[in-house]
Amino acid sequence: MAIDFLELTGNLHRTYDFTAKTVLFVGAGGRQLFDLRIKAKKLIAIDQDSGALAQLKEGLSALGPETPVEVVASRFEDVFVFGDVVYFEFCLHEMTDPRKTLTHAQSLAPEIVVFDHSVGSEWVFYAAEEEKVRRSAKAMKEFGIRRRAMFRTNQLFKNHAELLAKIAGQGPVAIERATMFEGLLDIAISMPYELVLL
Repeated sequence: MAIDFLELTGNLHRTYDFTAKTVLFVGAGGRQLFDLRIKAKKLIAIDQDSGALAQLKEGLSALGPETPVEVVASRFEDVFVFGDVVYFEFCLHEMTDPRKTLTHAQSLAPEIVVFDHSVGSEWVFYAAEEEKVRRSAKAMKEFGIRRRAMFRTNQLFKNHAELLAKIAGQGPVAIERATMFEGLLDIAISMPYELVLL
């Protein structure tokens, strides 16, 4: 496991209370940090990757009906369902126009929660996503931050091959940057991240 998902999940739920809220969960098809055992009123899982959402739905069936879940296979920009909070899980930086995405989110819910990478993250550098993270941070700042909590963890890899398997999909720049870890064991790369309430 590259990072401690329980640590991230704990930080998420200690920082923002989703209890009794209808949550529009954007980027739900990835590795979920949202703990479905909490008593949200309803979870609307949104992702354009229908295959990932099918896996999510299958995993949810094992958890029981504590939180009702609706799955929406769509680009977030094309979703027009309403809730109490729109929650972006490590995906706002992937949006083509984060400012436009946040404006759309504001039209769907009175609160927006963004759980994502911090600017200046060593991990973001090796994943070759610095510009994406800077762009989303700028959009959040312009949008108006009500509250921010900062955290730090490490991405951990047994060796260079394991790191390469994780970042290969990020493209040639990430692969080139990872060459500095060739031959090393027990690699730890700092990953600061934050939860922002807009």
